[in-house]
Amino acid sequence: MLEKVVAMARARAAERSHPVMLAIAGDSASGKTTLSEGLTAALGADQCLSISIDDYHRHDRVERAALAITPLHPDGNHLDIVEQHLQLLALGRPILKPVYDHATGTLGRPEYVEPPAFVIVEGLLPLQTKLMRACFDVTVYLDPPEDLRQRWKVARDTTTRGYSRTDVLAELARRAPDSEAFVRPQRRDADIVVRFAPEVGPGADSPDAALSADILLRPTIRHPALDRILTEDRRAAVHLRIIRDDDGTPTDCLHVHGHASAHDARELGDAIWANLGVGAEPPSGLGLTGPDTRSEPLALTQLILLHHLLHASSRHPTRDDGMLSRT
Repeated sequence: MLEKVVAMARARAAERSHPVMLAIAGDSASGKTTLSEGLTAALGADQCLSISIDDYHRHDRVERAALAITPLHPDGNHLDIVEQHLQLLALGRPILKPVYDHATGTLGRPEYVEPPAFVIVEGLLPLQTKLMRACFDVTVYLDPPEDLRQRWKVARDTTTRGYSRTDVLAELARRAPDSEAFVRPQRRDADIVVRFAPEVGPGADSPDAALSADILLRPTIRHPALDRILTEDRRAAVHLRIIRDDDGTPTDCLHVHGHASAHDARELGDAIWANLGVGAEPPSGLGLTGPDTRSEPLALTQLILLHHLLHASSRHPTRDDGMLSRT
């Protein structure tokens, strides 16, 4: 099977330099770009490439409307080309990547892309096929509550993409069947599932409510030894418990409280970072949601993913040790 061929090719190429591959899947406005931007900033733009599966749309916005197809449907995307390009990137080879302009809804001129040490692939359908999934070292699915995601989408599309609230709500309703059929099933194939949501209690419905994070750490990859890091004095900010996943499998769930103080969260982050054994300070720019706003649950989520990326990179001794951005 092709996905096994890809895995074998990557294993044979272990002595050569090839990138660590991370997938971030999720529905529109689920937080994929915010998560990936923090990781890219921490690793450095020269060491980390972030690309979007949205660039592989088969049709521009006008054509999609005429055909009555949404960008969530596999038939509306060149997934065969995605499979080819992910294989090439995973083996450290360049691609000629298409470009989709969200501002205009048009397809632009392709870009020549060479993979650096890390490649983040985010979008609606990065885990859609076995062959695509075989190209990644770590896979993530973002799973916010639907009412929160819709609120984020309305806010984003009305402020940065020129849509009216009525238009966005109508588009959400039109996309709902394809979201259910094609986007959400990717959750079962992710190594890590992240759910940002308001803490239960008074004020949870407020747009300004602090968001907690539930991070499901599935046993498909090796995670940081959080059970040894989470001492009693740190449990005010975070706690770890075992839950039943959707398929009934026992799974570790790390809950990061929305009310966690910066001191408690950063103390825990320092402990996670020390567990990695990297000879550098942890990146200071994690968790940013705006120029002057920081989310501690987001910062810890990004730190755990950064731990996975650097751990995977340590298996490739040809990598440059100076891969972390110091800014």
